[in-house]
Amino acid sequence: MLVPVFTLKLNHKILPRMVALGRYDGTHPCLAAATQAGKVFIHNPHARGQRTSANRMVQSTQDSEISLLNINQGITCLTSGALNPQLGYDCLLVGTQTNLLAYDVHNNSDLFYREVSDGANAIVLGKLGDFSSPLAIIGGNCALQGFDHEGNDRFWTVTGDNVRSLALCDFDGDGRNELLVGSEDFDIRVFKEDEIMAEMSETETITALSPMSGSRFGYALSNGTVGVYDRTARYWRIKSKNHAMSIHAFDLNSDGVCELITGWSNGKVDARSDRTGEVIFKDNFSSSIAGVVEGDYRMDGSTQLICCSVDGEVRGYLPGGEEMKGNLMDTSAEQDLIRELSQKKQNLLLELRNYEETAKAEVSTQLKEADGQRGVIPANTQLLTTLSVNLGSDSQSAHVELCISTSNDTIIRAVLIFAEGIFEGESHVVHPSLHNLSGCLRVSLTPPKDVPVDLHIKAFVGYRNSTQFHVFELTKQLPRFAMYALSSPDSAPEPLSFVNCATNERPQRIVMWLNQSFLLPEDAEFQSPPFQVCFTSLRNAGQLCIKVKPGGELAIKDLQVEADFPAYFEELRKVLVKVDEHHAVNQRLTAAMADHSNLIRSMLVQAEDARLLGDMKNMKARYMELYDLNRDLISQYKIRCNNHTELLNNLKAVNQAIQRAGQLRVGKPKSQVVSACRDAIRSNNFNMLFRIMRVGTASS
Repeated sequence: MLVPVFTLKLNHKILPRMVALGRYDGTHPCLAAATQAGKVFIHNPHARGQRTSANRMVQSTQDSEISLLNINQGITCLTSGALNPQLGYDCLLVGTQTNLLAYDVHNNSDLFYREVSDGANAIVLGKLGDFSSPLAIIGGNCALQGFDHEGNDRFWTVTGDNVRSLALCDFDGDGRNELLVGSEDFDIRVFKEDEIMAEMSETETITALSPMSGSRFGYALSNGTVGVYDRTARYWRIKSKNHAMSIHAFDLNSDGVCELITGWSNGKVDARSDRTGEVIFKDNFSSSIAGVVEGDYRMDGSTQLICCSVDGEVRGYLPGGEEMKGNLMDTSAEQDLIRELSQKKQNLLLELRNYEETAKAEVSTQLKEADGQRGVIPANTQLLTTLSVNLGSDSQSAHVELCISTSNDTIIRAVLIFAEGIFEGESHVVHPSLHNLSGCLRVSLTPPKDVPVDLHIKAFVGYRNSTQFHVFELTKQLPRFAMYALSSPDSAPEPLSFVNCATNERPQRIVMWLNQSFLLPEDAEFQSPPFQVCFTSLRNAGQLCIKVKPGGELAIKDLQVEADFPAYFEELRKVLVKVDEHHAVNQRLTAAMADHSNLIRSMLVQAEDARLLGDMKNMKARYMELYDLNRDLISQYKIRCNNHTELLNNLKAVNQAIQRAGQLRVGKPKSQVVSACRDAIRSNNFNMLFRIMRVGTASS
C-alpha cells in the first residue's frame, strides 16, 4: 500500500514522458520536466538564490523554487544522471529532433552540445556492456548513438525502425547491462553492445520500457497494453482503453521485488504485481500522467515514488506501514475487493444456470432423438486444423488458408481465433449464417511480417438444432515464412539478387529448417545435395530460390557472406545522392538565415534610431523592410523544415540498408559490416559502402 506524503502544484504544463529527477548539486534531488514552449523547468525546493542569470537558465518570475532552461527547440526526450562520475553530481540531458544537450545545472553551463542527424526520440543514461564509463544513449531514425561525458561518439549502430523507447537491463544475467530498444515496427530488440542478441515481436509501437528485478523488464504499447517480460518470455500483459504514459519499477511492499507502476492517460496511477499483473494499488489525478520517477525528495532518508501530471500536479508516495491501516486507500481497496467477489459470485451463478440448462437439454434430447433433434455431440468428435497456401485469383488475393473441420457430421457454429499481429484487435470471429452451416470453415490469414505466430482457436461445435454447443480449444503455429508458396524453378526467372555463404551445416538440418519455416505440401521431398527449392512471395510475387550444396558439421558462430541486390543497391544509390543534396540545401539555408538575422539586427537599430530622432518616414521604411525580411525568414524556415523531413526519411532508408547488410552476417562479421558501413558514409565513399554491403569488408 502506498500513502501520499506530499503534493505540489507547479504552474507549468508538462510534456508526456518528459520528467526526470536528478541531484544536480550532488546533494539535493530536483525535478526537471519539459514544457511545450521549448523550455525545461527545474524545481528545487531545497536551495534559494541559485546562480541562474549567466547562461541558458533563468529564474522563474512566478515561483522562486523554479528555474527555466531555454532550449528554443521542440523537446523530444529528457533524462538525468551521472554522466561523469568524477564530478559527483548529475547532469541534465535534453534531446531534440536535431541536437543533444548535456547540461550542468549546478554551474549553469553546457557540458556539450552535439548535432544528431538521426534525431533523438528516446534517451537513456548508464553503463552499457564493457564500456568503462557511462554513456548517454539516444535512439532516433533507425539508429542508436552513445556519447561519453565529453561528447565523444563512443557507440553507434543501426536498428530496424524509428526508436521510441530505451532501457538498460542485465538481460542475460552476466552482470553487465544490455540495451533494450522499442521501435515503431512493433519489435523489442536486445543489443549486447552493438550486436542483437534477442528480438520479441509485439502488436503495436513500444512506447516505454523499464528494467525491473533481475532479467525482467516492463513494457508499454501505444494501444494501451502493459506487461512484463522475463528475458524473451512474456510473464503477463493487460490491455486498457487508455494509454500508458509512463512506467516505472518500484518496490512498494518492501519484499525486495519491484512492482510495475503505470501512469495512464486518464490520470490513473496503478501498481501491478510483477508476477501476475494483479493491481495492488491505484490512485487518480485530475489530468493525464506525464511521468513517474523516484527519489528522496523530502531529504528524510526515504525514497518516494513521485508521479507528475501534465497540469503540473506532483504527488509523492511512500509504502504505508501497519499504522496506516484503515485510511481511505484501504477503504477503496476493500470496496474493490467486494466488487471483485460480487462479480465472481455472478459468474458462478451464471455457470450454475448454464449447467442446469444443459441438464434440461440432455433430457429433452433423449425425448426428441426420435425426431433427429440431437443436442449432445459424440464423445469421439475431434476438431481438425490444416494450414495451406492459397494463391487466389490474382496477386492481391493470395493468402494463407486455415481450414477447421470436425471429424463427423457435426457442424461448426462459430470460431474465435486469437493471434498477435495478424488481426486488428488481435482476435477474429467467424460466425456463419444459418443456411451456410457446415462441418468445415476456411479462414484467410495474411500475416504482415515474417514471424512465427501462435493461433489460439476456439470453435463452437454441435448440430443444426443444438441450443448448447461444445467448445473446442487448440493452438496451431503459423510458420515464420508462411507467406511463401513453393513453386517450380521453371515457373519464373531466377532473381538477380543473391546471398552466398558457407555454413558447414548438415543438409538434413537445412531440410528440417525448410519444413519448420515454410508451409510445404505433404508430398514435398528433397533429394540429397546439391538441390534447389524455389518460392514465390504471396505479398509481391517476388521470387526466392535456395540452393543447397553438400556441407559438413553444424557450427554457425561467425558467418561471412557475399551478397548482391542490384535493384535495391541502385535505389540506395539514388537515396544517398538525395542525402548529399539535402545536406547542401540545409547548409545554404542556414547561411542565408544567419545573414538575414544579422540584417534584422542592423535594421532594428536603424528603425529605433529613426524613432528616437522623430524621423517617422525613415522609421516606417525600416519597419517595412523588417516586415519583408521576417516574411522571407518564415518562408526559408518552412523550406528548411521540409528539407529536414525529407533528409530524415532518406537517412532512415540508409540506416535500414546498413541494418539489412548486417543481418545477412552472424557474429563478428556482422558488427564489422555495420562499423565499416558507417566509416564509408562518414568519408562520403559510396563505392566503398556498396562493396562492404556486397562482400562484408572494405579491403580488396
